[in-house]
Formats: sequence, structure tokens, C-alpha cells
Amino acid sequence: MAIESNSLLPMIQLAITPVILITGLGSLMLTMTNRLGRIVDRTRILAGQTHAAKDDTRGLLEAQLRILYRRAKFVRLAVMFNTLGMFTSGMLVVVIFVSALAGVEAAPLILALFMGAIGFLLTALGYFLSDINLTLRALGMEVDRALAEPAVK
Repeated sequence: MAIESNSLLPMIQLAITPVILITGLGSLMLTMTNRLGRIVDRTRILAGQTHAAKDDTRGLLEAQLRILYRRAKFVRLAVMFNTLGMFTSGMLVVVIFVSALAGVEAAPLILALFMGAIGFLLTALGYFLSDINLTLRALGMEVDRALAEPAVK
């Protein structure tokens, strides 16, 4: 079956939106995996310091470790939903081309895949925002501790 060039253009135009979505999700994935790496590195450093810490510092370090662990779980979920969004967007491109080539009406499936991809993106962003909020909480603990300690002269 020969494909005419005038029928290819609408297919390519339809596929541009999910491809742009994949690009955006890829950039977000890079940010999330970098944050996860920083969380893991910071956790290892604090875990090493916790064993040698005095009682007054140990409580703060343990609280920080608990926050870091929660953050890691949030970022893991964000990465998972972001990956599902990328997968769904990729499936959307495939369905657009296959339905056009086969001459099959797939509008409901295309709409469902697109809405699914956007839903996964929004869920990933929600977990990403939760990580940012926990980061601010941990920073607040550090600021409170720094302000409570007497200044060194």
C-alpha cells in the first residue's frame, strides 16, 4: 500500500503534540533524577555523621534522614508517573500513525491516551511539588538550629 505525501502531513502534524510532550517529560525526568541523586548522596553523608553525633545533634540528623527518605519516595513516584506519561505519549504517536495507515477511526483511543499522558504528568508534578515542600521543611530545621545556636566570637 503506497502512502501519498499529502496524507502523511496530517499524521505528522497530529504526532507533533505528543512528541513535544515527550521532550518536556524528558527534561523533567532529568531534573527529577538529578534531585534523587542529590538526595541519595546527602542521605549517605548524614547517615555517616549520625553514628558519631552527640545527642543534641543526633536528633536533628535523624529527623533530616527521615525527611530525606520521604523525599526519595516522592521523587521515585514522580519518576514513575513521569515515565508512564512518556510511555503513554509514545503509544499515542504509534496509534496516530497506525490508525491513519490502516484507515481505522481511533479518536476515542487517541483522546484516552492523551488524557492519560496529561494525567500522569500532573501526578508526577504533584509528587515533585511534595518533594520541594519537604526540602523547604528540612531547610527550616537547619535555619532554626542555626538561629538557636549562640554566635561564635
